[in-house]
Amino acid sequence: MKANLPARRAVRALAPVAVAALLCAVTAACDSDTSGEGTDQGVHTLTPEPAESPSEAPSPRTQESFAASVSAESERVRQEAAKRLAEVEGRGNAVGDVSVNGLPMTASEEVRSALVRVTNPTDEATFFAVKVEFVDAEDKVLDTVVVGVEDAPPDRTVTVQANSRKAAGVKTFPRVAQAERG
Repeated sequence: MKANLPARRAVRALAPVAVAALLCAVTAACDSDTSGEGTDQGVHTLTPEPAESPSEAPSPRTQESFAASVSAESERVRQEAAKRLAEVEGRGNAVGDVSVNGLPMTASEEVRSALVRVTNPTDEATFFAVKVEFVDAEDKVLDTVVVGVEDAPPDRTVTVQANSRKAAGVKTFPRVAQAERG
């Protein structure tokens, strides 16, 4: 093994030289022009357009408009979920595919939240509608929140948050009241 040590050191010392020689050869080959016609080898510089004064009009996509569109989309999905659950008798066909956990809260919070986990056991992306109840220690329902999950991917778990203003500031326990797949 000691006999190979000087050979390894020589290879390590020559490696940067070999890489530099290879780069020079590639650069020279790329820069060569054998035809002499139609090739522009000058340096191209992009000149920036003159700076314009900032427009007084708001940009077409403001943070407020983005939040409004996200809120509108969430509301559309929620309404679709509520519509589907209204047609379900009993607890639904997907109660076993859904779990819910309460999220930690502070005394100053205005919203009580629960993390809803939906696992799609099918072979296709599917819509899930879930009704979450927020109950107190005496099992009294303080609020019911409906959430929807569009296109839940097959064999994957997707999370969505259920939020209640009515249960805010109260120690509650979220539970799945209904869940429908499809």
